[in-house]
Formats: sequence, structure tokens, C-alpha cells
Amino acid sequence: MIQLHNVSKYYPAGFGRVYVLRNITLDIAKGEFVSIMGPSGSGKSTLLHILGLLEEPSEGEYLLDDHPVQKLSEKRRTELHRTQIGFVFQAYHLIDELTVYENIETPLLYKGLSGSERKSRVAELLDRFNIVARKDLFPAQLSGGQQQLVGIARALAAYPSVIFADEPTGNLHSDQARDIMDIFRELNQKDGVTIVQVTHSEANAEYGSRIIRLKDGWLEPSTLDVTP
Repeated sequence: MIQLHNVSKYYPAGFGRVYVLRNITLDIAKGEFVSIMGPSGSGKSTLLHILGLLEEPSEGEYLLDDHPVQKLSEKRRTELHRTQIGFVFQAYHLIDELTVYENIETPLLYKGLSGSERKSRVAELLDRFNIVARKDLFPAQLSGGQQQLVGIARALAAYPSVIFADEPTGNLHSDQARDIMDIFRELNQKDGVTIVQVTHSEANAEYGSRIIRLKDGWLEPSTLDVTP
């Protein structure tokens, strides 16, 4: 599903370059649950943003479902992002001026679904995450755990084939974090959603089937398989 071939990311610095990622070659199969780990500054979030089409690599090739991402038009990239990718952020990134219902509905507006289709899908997600009673509240009226539930529901709204999660439990206490990780495990095991998460937590990483470790922008040669 995901293939990276010698992907690097750098930024100009004076007369040279500062590399954030170096020669990353990586395959992630459909239905995998992969955790990306490494110390601060190792390139984890940059790699996730490249995978999620939020940044472009400086060098190398990225294929998503056999589509060479860098060769796609901006319109096709946007379409791919809206139809196949869900993104969950540590800081939630909900729209403050919109209610819970409206935040979840937003990706469906971009997808062009009819009003009845949107209503049905949002109702399904509100029920699934047990947040029906909060559908008319605004993000500021929710706890951190509730905001992250809304963020996950929004990421799932357009039926993505892959979810990219950037430290999804970083702002939550341990009980909330477990609840969120249990949801990711269910999405992966029951719904078949491919999940790629960046995490500092070994406990969170063990929810997946494979751990990928970065150090100083390089992919460490060994990965660890874990049993969910």
C-alpha cells in the first residue's frame, strides 16, 4: 500500500543543506498497524507528514496504492488526501467555531455527499464513539479525551483506507490514552484500516504489529514485531 524508495527531506541552510530524513526505504502493507518511534528530532513527524501528503520529500519516490505521489497533479493529490487518508493530530486540530457534529461532517462536505448521506454517516460515528449527547457542543466545551474522539471520528468520516496519527495520546492521561489506543486496535483488526502512528510510548507502540525506529533521520536496520 505504501512504498518509499530512498526518500530524503532537507532544508537549505546557508550554502548547504540540513537533512531531516535520509534515504528512507520502507514498505507498509494494507491492513498493517505500524508504530514509528525515535528520539526527539529523529524525523518521525516529518516522515508521517510526508506519508500523509502534508509535506513533500526532497528526494526519492513515494507510492501510495501504486500512485507515484510526486507525479500527481495538485487536484489529484487533494482528491487522494480527501478520499483515502485520515489524519489524527496530538493537538486535535478541531475547528473551534464548529460544533462536534459540524467538525465530523466537514470531510463529507469536501467529498460532495448529499445532506442525507452526511447525516447518516455523522450519526453512525456519533453513536460509535458514544458522543451523541455532545454533538452540539464546541471543542472548548470538551475534555481532551473527548476532543480526540471527535478528531478520530472526523478522520474516519470519509472511509479512509489509512489513518496517520501523530502522537495521538500525547495530551491525554493514561486511562484516556488506553481508550484511544483500544479504538485504533479495533479499527485495525475489525475494520481493516491501515494505521501508522508516531509515538514516544512503548506501550502505545505495542498495540501495533511492527515498530519502525528512526535515529538522526536514518531508518534503523532492525524492526520489532509485536503481537497485539
